[in-house]
Amino acid sequence: MTGIFEDPTFWVAVGTGLFVILIVYLKVPGMVAKMLDERAAGIKSELDEAKRLREEAEALLKQYRAKTAGAQQEAQAIVDAAKASAERMAADARTQLQLQIERRAKMAEQKIAQAEAEAIAEVRAVATTVAGRAAAAVIGQHMTDAKGNELIDGAIRDLGAKLH
Repeated sequence: MTGIFEDPTFWVAVGTGLFVILIVYLKVPGMVAKMLDERAAGIKSELDEAKRLREEAEALLKQYRAKTAGAQQEAQAIVDAAKASAERMAADARTQLQLQIERRAKMAEQKIAQAEAEAIAEVRAVATTVAGRAAAAVIGQHMTDAKGNELIDGAIRDLGAKLH
């Protein structure tokens, strides 16, 4: 039996058995299991947190996409409103320009008519002056005192018949 105590395999088996007994006595498998359970729980909570964060990120992404689409629609509406406003302003400007052109044309016509009237009045005044001078010259050459007295007497006689 002395041979068994000299065999290194025996001592390795005894050491291994004592090691296993010591590990079980010190509850190392429970501690390892507890550490592994804690580690698994930590990993599970991290995975849950990552899943929650991913869902939040997806929700935010949907919100931003909706906001972006809404902003694009709003920008398009603003552009359309600006185009419509610009077209209205251009139409109003054309109308105002047309009215202003018509007013200025009427004013020009009135000025031309006034200038014509003034020119006609000036011509008439000059013609009257010239005719008066010519009549005075003709009358002065052909009229004598006797003829003048005779014309005055005839006018006075006719005056009575014309008044009654």
